Amino acid sequence: MDRRRFTQTLVTAVLAANRIPAIAAEPSNDPPFPLSVMLWTVFNDLPFEQRLEKIAEAGYRNVELVGEYAKWSAAEFESANAARKRLGIRFDATAGLKHGVGDPAGRDAFLAELEKAHIPMKTLDCPAMIVLSGNVVDGLSRPQQHQSCIDGLKRAAALVEGKQIAGEPVRLLLECIDPEENPHYFLQSAAEAIEIVRAVNHPQVQFLYDMFHEQIAEGNLIEKLEKNIDVIGLIHVADVPGRHQPGTGEINYDNVYRKLAELKYQRIAAMEFRPTGDAVAALRKAREGVGLAVRS
Repeated sequence: MDRRRFTQTLVTAVLAANRIPAIAAEPSNDPPFPLSVMLWTVFNDLPFEQRLEKIAEAGYRNVELVGEYAKWSAAEFESANAARKRLGIRFDATAGLKHGVGDPAGRDAFLAELEKAHIPMKTLDCPAMIVLSGNVVDGLSRPQQHQSCIDGLKRAAALVEGKQIAGEPVRLLLECIDPEENPHYFLQSAAEAIEIVRAVNHPQVQFLYDMFHEQIAEGNLIEKLEKNIDVIGLIHVADVPGRHQPGTGEINYDNVYRKLAELKYQRIAAMEFRPTGDAVAALRKAREGVGLAVRS
């Protein structure tokens, strides 16, 4: 063997002897669908920008609002936008409209409020608005108020049709409230809300499925997911009782998350719970729990 071939053989042998065995990659615990935090539930004693920092610390990149910006100055809007961009956060939805779709006498006021809300939504790059039915209206039958919800949402859909914010269609998300939280609220049943959304039949009008409210109102959470995933535009997460983090109550969120993954849900699931103990730790554990559940 000549000197060159001997050297090549020796080098190859040394590299083979010292080769580090391949290590299988750890399975990712990232959630299979995006997660968010409903801001009203956490860090209420801090300034707005610091609240966003805490949510980013917990590992979230989406935040939902409830009209916290209602009295902001132009400088405050600018500061909030600078903070969210610095932290890599987007505002995925907001709420806070004073008028609902269930009262025909308040229809014009609702539509005017919605149109006005488009301005801060666009300023904050926030493409979805949560919409409520409002309370039961004296003098209207349930069928009449049910139809008012349909008519009001159709009018609202016409207002937002074709509009986009941050490259996404503007969406209207109809939400129920359970009878324990508000016994006077009209739309307490997910089944009825879904029926209304289907009657409106517009891609920019969807159902906000709040697991906390529906568990108290009627239960049977997973079957409704299976039958209606096509019209569900947002999931809200909190356990019953107490509206605390998953694992503190009676809802088996592991099964809910697995079903969402099985149904290939790609919209947002937002944590809307009041944490027990350290809020950052509770939010982080809730986020990690989604990924662990669907891979267990």
